[in-house]
Formats: sequence, structure tokens, C-alpha cells
Amino acid sequence: MIDKRSTFREAVKLVPSGGKLALGGMTNYRRPITFVRALINHYQETGEPKDLTLVNFTAGLESDLLVGAGMVSRVRTCYFGLEIFGLAPMFTYYANRGEIEVIEETEASLALGLRATLAGIGFMPARAWIGTDLPQLRPDVRTITDPYTEEKLMAFPAIKPDVAVIHAIKADREGNAIIGNNKGVDEELTLAADKVILTTEEIVPQLERADLITQFIDTVVQAKNGALPTSCHPLYQIDGEALLEYVEQVSDPISFAAYLPGFLKF
Repeated sequence: MIDKRSTFREAVKLVPSGGKLALGGMTNYRRPITFVRALINHYQETGEPKDLTLVNFTAGLESDLLVGAGMVSRVRTCYFGLEIFGLAPMFTYYANRGEIEVIEETEASLALGLRATLAGIGFMPARAWIGTDLPQLRPDVRTITDPYTEEKLMAFPAIKPDVAVIHAIKADREGNAIIGNNKGVDEELTLAADKVILTTEEIVPQLERADLITQFIDTVVQAKNGALPTSCHPLYQIDGEALLEYVEQVSDPISFAAYLPGFLKF
């Protein structure tokens, strides 16, 4: 099998400007924070990647940092925040001013869009959004008629990230990985994305089982404590003090610029 181990310096180059970037994990759990740190460092050195579209089932600290760094133009997620720790300050700042495009999504539209990609088709029909005002906000989501029942359905377009970044508990050199029981939509992102970057707490010679398999992984980077300050059960829990420090210190571009240098230190 191919040894897919790499470095952050090499992995960040897989994220293209103008691309759709999906970040794995869920809310404040198992987010690829160390990768985001490396990506922002790369952006500050080279100006790339920029004009990103974040495609996250839920977006949290990892995404707010990219927004604050000026790398994100649009967001597709059904939730953007820090749960009990408060709002995501930089997303809130730019969204309230209309300086970042927010594409309306729900759990259903994201899941169905990914499912369409996995099925190899351009859209996935469903009853979701029927009878709501959401279609007015998303004219690209069209209606179709079921040819068998003549029922009106929504046709959710396929969602295909250019790159997905998943943080794992443990992986081998080929990219087989264990991500734990709280998978979010990481399995679906791995199958749907053009390229998949795997960061992992530990690289071992061999796994007895795997949640993600090597055929869909492009590169593997070791990142001990790579999800902090979000949690990575059962290895470590949320660093609540660090998250509170972020929301207390950051509220606008000036305060974010003051916070960022400390975050970027490896």
C-alpha cells in the first residue's frame, strides 16, 4: 500500500483558491484546528488560498478563524456558532454587514446535496422545504414533479467539496482511520470530496478496523492535540477556557488581528 504521510506545509497546498472547503467534525468536537492554523500561516505567507466557500454541516471555531483571516467569501452551513460559548464573532461581524455571502442551508439540503454526489447524480429529490419560504432564498433549488405520483418535490443540487479535512483519533500510514462514534457527516464528506486531507492524533503501523479507508484519502498528517481547543473524545475534552478567551477577546477585525498571532504559534 502507498505511504500517504505528509507535512502540513505540503497538505495546505491541496486547498485551491476559489474552492469549496469542507471541515470535518461537529460543532465543538473533533475540528481540524491545527490544520486551520497551518492554512492561515500559508495564506499569510503566500496569499493563497483565498475566496473560499466553506461547506460545513456545522461551522464553529475552525471556520470563524478562517473568516476572520479574510480567506472566506461565502458560507454554506446550517449552523455557525460556538454553542454554549456564544456566537462566532467574526462570522457574526461580517455577516451582519453583508460582507460575506451566506447561502441558506438546512440539515436536509446539505445531507441531500451530499447524497446526490454520492449517488453520482445532479440532484436529490425530497419533500424538505415544501411549504416554506426557503425556496425564495435559494432560487437554484428547483422543484420537480414525481413522474409516478405527480407529487411536487424539491430538487436539491449535488454538493461536491473540492477538499475535505477530517481529524481522526488514529490512522495508519495509508490513510485508514478511526474517527470515533460521533462521526457527523465525515464519512460522507470523505466520499464526496475531490481530495481528502486526514489529520490524526496518532499514526500506527496497522489498524484492526477503520471508519475511513485509504482509497478515499489523499494525504495523512500527524497532529497531536490537533483538535484543541475543541474536544477529541476519548482523548481529551473541550478547553472551555480557551474558547471563552476567544469570544471575550475577539469582536471585530482589530481585536481579531490582535488575537491571531498567539493562535498561529505551533
